[in-house]
Order: sequence, then structure tokens, then C-alpha cells
Amino acid sequence: MDDETAEIELLEQNLNKTRQISQRMISILSSFDSRLVKVENSIRPLYQSSQILNRRGNNIESALQKIDEVKSNQEGIAAEEALILRGPQPGKLDAYKDVLERLNTSIAFKSMDRDLGDTARLVETGAKKLTQLYTKLVAEGSSGAPLNGPEFVPSPFPTSTKQSLSPVVSFLRTLPLPPTHPSHPAAPGIQATLKEAQKGYADMRGSWIRKCLENYGRRIVDRAETIDGIASGREIGAWVGNLLTVAEIEYDLLVELVPLPGQTTLTNTYSTLVNPLITLLSSTLSSLGSLIKRSLHKYTFLALSVYGNLSTLQSRWDDLMCKRAGRKENELKDGLHSIRASCLRCFPELLADVRSAALSRGEMGTGLADFSLSTVQFIERIPEVRTAVAAALVTLGDGNWKMGEGVKVVGSKSNDVDEQTVLEHYMFDVVSTLIATLNTLSRMSKRPAYGSIFLLNNISYLHTRLVTQPRSDAPSLLSKPTTDALTSNFRIAKAGYFDTNFSPLMSALQEDKDKSKSATKERFTRFYDLLEEVAERHRVAKVLHDDKDGRETVCEEVVKLVVPSLQRFTQRNTGKEFSKNPQKYIKIPAEEVESLIRSFYKSVFILHRSTAIMLSYFHSDTGIKQTSLSDRTQTNLLAQAGWSR
Repeated sequence: MDDETAEIELLEQNLNKTRQISQRMISILSSFDSRLVKVENSIRPLYQSSQILNRRGNNIESALQKIDEVKSNQEGIAAEEALILRGPQPGKLDAYKDVLERLNTSIAFKSMDRDLGDTARLVETGAKKLTQLYTKLVAEGSSGAPLNGPEFVPSPFPTSTKQSLSPVVSFLRTLPLPPTHPSHPAAPGIQATLKEAQKGYADMRGSWIRKCLENYGRRIVDRAETIDGIASGREIGAWVGNLLTVAEIEYDLLVELVPLPGQTTLTNTYSTLVNPLITLLSSTLSSLGSLIKRSLHKYTFLALSVYGNLSTLQSRWDDLMCKRAGRKENELKDGLHSIRASCLRCFPELLADVRSAALSRGEMGTGLADFSLSTVQFIERIPEVRTAVAAALVTLGDGNWKMGEGVKVVGSKSNDVDEQTVLEHYMFDVVSTLIATLNTLSRMSKRPAYGSIFLLNNISYLHTRLVTQPRSDAPSLLSKPTTDALTSNFRIAKAGYFDTNFSPLMSALQEDKDKSKSATKERFTRFYDLLEEVAERHRVAKVLHDDKDGRETVCEEVVKLVVPSLQRFTQRNTGKEFSKNPQKYIKIPAEEVESLIRSFYKSVFILHRSTAIMLSYFHSDTGIKQTSLSDRTQTNLLAQAGWSR
């Protein structure tokens, strides 16, 4: 128990000590607390003052930052404005575009960093500077000396210039316009600027392509007066084709390079661009029309060739120059109408010219008539312009070409007559008219024998060139009645030639009731006198001069007609001793007569020995002074060439 009490007392003592320590700690803490209150009361006014200063410091810092920001913005605005006013510089187009994009963004988001009106004016100024660069590049690509070689070659837009122009065009197409940015204050001004630049593009490109084509246009008009009409017509067709090709190329380039690619604007711009080409075509066709009308006879095939070649281009013209350009006028169609009118005139005028040849006064020669040559040439060349001729004849109307010269015919088309039939009908009328004129002139000749040679030469020429030995596709134009008419008239002409030149010879050798020696002598004398006349005639008048096969055929027929009859007549009378000197009357034997006849049909007449002998007899009997053989031959050759001694 004592131990436990002792422990309790000890614990109480320790508890008292702890209590005392706690009291002292409480008093110390109370002292600290009072002191802290005093410190706090002392610091509170200072703390309050420092908060005000901090706020003021923060405000000052914010103000300084704002001032720096405004200052930098002002410097940026000035720099951007200076950049825009200078315009896009070489190699710095992207920087220029970035500035304009920032300005457009500030307008779109209504940034208050700058005045909205000033920003809009600055954007519009930038757009104008870019369009100036655009116009400058287009002008560079549309200047210089065009190619001027013998064949037309399109002058392409320079590749380097196009590469420089493409990014400018791409950016111009992004600028604000009233349809896409109705609230943008600069949109109307930008649209007006771009329209003006686009019109300038059309003017410059139109003038340039006209310049490229103009020299060739003048050249083909000048050449039309000197070269073949059909070839000239092809050149004109090729030139108009090149014009359309250039227009097509320019349309594709226009779609690629104009800043306003809308369909309506594009159509108007393209119309402005092709206007110089249309004017050039109109003036060229007008010059050709005047040339053709000045001498339709000379330029008939020029008119037909031009009409045929340009007609094939009408559909291209309608698409490129009318539909795409939004135009109702059709200058090519108008030009074709004018040329077609000349073509329609040439068909009745040809017939009128051939008919009028029969009214010519004066003795015709025995060679080929000019109108025969020209008519055959006309027919031979028609296949080269067959399409144009057929179209013109159908327009004129089947049979209407028979009207007189200078009479205007209203075309009466027949739905049941095709082009081939109309062509055949016209060819029949041409050939029939030509044959009739030749027959008329032959009958009008004061010397029928020469008239028959004239008719044979001309009809044979027609028959050879159009039927037996054609040099073109002319037979495809002739119907069977036409070829039959040519063949029949050739036979008639040949029969007429035999009749007027050799029938008198045959009549002299025919037996009659008077078989006396004097009558026989008279018949021999008459035969050789007539043979002399035939020989003289054939020295002057060439038969089928350019037709070797035809000459040989006629020669054989004449020999078979005359020589056997002479041989029989000579054999019958030689045994009767009609004269003591038969050689006086039988001036040359039948074999030499044959040689003489064959000499008529040589390409160059050679005076045969038998002819010289016969002439000697003839001149000695009649008392005419003889001419030396060489002089006589020379005289004949000069006469053949159209000269006289």
C-alpha cells in the first residue's frame, strides 16, 4: 500500500509541475497574441497602401503594353499601305497577296484597328495594282512581230508570260465582288476594275490575232488574181479555217486567263475579242467578191471553189463565232450568199456566151474555137468543185439556167431531183448548146470544105476529151443522152468531112454514059485537079492536129475510100489506050496518091514527092509560074504558123 501511495504522490507532483508549465505557456502565448495584435494594427495601414500601389502599377503596365501595341499596329498599317501603293514587285507577289488577304479579313470581321472606309479603299487600290500587272503581262504576250512564213502558223501565248500571269489571275478571281460579298464596301469598285481589265484583254488579244492573220488575208486576195482559181479557193478556205482555229484557241485561253469567268461576262468578252477577226473576214470576202464580179468569166472557178470550201466551214463558224459569242449576225453566211449569187450567174452566162458565138461575123478558121476550148476546160474542172456546183444548180433550179444572159432567175427547187440529176441535165444543155453553135458556124462558112474540117476538129475534140480519152472525172457528170449526142455528132461531122472533101474525087471516078477517050481524059484531069485542091486545103487546114489516133483512123478511112476507087478506074481505062501518053493524065499513080493522102494527116505536113510532081504538071499545064520546092514548103510552113511571106 505504501508503495502505491508513494507512486500516487509522485504522480500528483508531476501533475502539478505540468500544470505550472502549462500556465506559464499560456501566459507566454497570451503575451505573443497581444504583441501580434499590436503588430497587425501597425502593419494594416501599410498593407492597404501597398495594394493601391500594386493596382496602379498593374494599370501602368497594361497602359504601356497597349501603347506599344498601338504603336506597332500603326507602323504595320503604314508598311502595308506603302506596300500596296507601290504595287506588286517582282518575286514578291505572295507578300502582296497576303497583305490584301489580311485587309479583307479585317473588313470581314470588322476589326476596329483601322477605319473601315480607309481599309476598303486600300483593298480597292491593291486590286487596281494587280489588274495593272495583269494588263501589262497580257500586253507583253500580245505584242511583237507575228510569224510571217509561207504557211500560217498560230502564234501561241508565251509560256513564260503565261506562268507569270496564272497566279495573278487565280488571286484576282478570289477578290470580293457584289455577288459573293454584297456587304464588302470595295466590291463594286473591284468588279468595275476587273471588267475594265477583262475588256482590255479582249481588245489586245483581238488586235494581236488580227495582226497575225491580216498579212495572209491580203496575200490570198492578191494571189487570187494570178494563180489558178480552184487552188486560190482552197487557200481561202484554209485561211478561214486557220481563223476559226485561232478563235478556238483564244476561247480556251480566255477561259483560263480572264479574272471574271462567269458565263455572261465570258460571252461578252469573247464577242469583243473576235470582233476584229469578223471585220477582217468581212473585208477579205468583200475584196474577193469585187474581184469575182469584175470578171466573172475569168474567176468562175475561184467563185465556185471559194463557195465550196467556205460552205464546209459554216457549222464551225456558227459554233465559234455566233453561238459562243452570243451573236445573231452571221458574216460568213452573208459572204457566202454574195459569192453564191455570182456562182448562180455563171451557169446561164456560159450558155449565153456559147450561143452568142454563133452570131459572130467573119470567117472562122479550121482549128479549135476558143469557146470550145473554154467550155471543155469548164466541164473538165467541174469535178474539182462538184459539191459547190451541184449545190448552186439545185438552188438555181433544174432548167432555169436556160434563161438569157443577165436575167435574174428566181430559184425553183425541185424536191424530186437530186444533185447528180441536176448536174447531168446542165451538162447535157451545155454540150447540146456547144454542138449547135459549132454546127451553125460550120454551115455559115463560105467554104463548106473548110467548115467541115472546123466542125470535125471541134466535135472530135469534145468527143475525145469528154468521152474516149478524158483527162478528168468529167464523164461522171455526163448522162447517157449526152455521151450519145457527142458520139452521134462526131460520126456526123466525120461523114460531113468525107462528103465535102472527098466525095467530089469519088464523083470524078464514077462511070457515066460517055465512055469516050476525051471523057476519060476529063475525068482523070478533074480527079487530079480536085486532089490538088484537097492537098492545098490540107496544107492550110490541119485535121485533128492534136489527136494522133484520130488522125490515123481518118487517114485509113480516106485511103480505103479513095485509093481502091482510083486503082479500079485506072485499071479499067489503061487497057483502052485512051491516050498515047497516059502519064500526061495519070499524073501520079495510086500508090503515090495513097502516100500523098497519108501526108495530109501527119502532125507536120511534109510536101510529098508525088505532090511536087503533080504541082509541076499542074502549073505547067495552066501556065502558072512554078515555085521552087523549098520556097513552096517554106511558104506553107509559114502559113501554118499564121504568117505570110
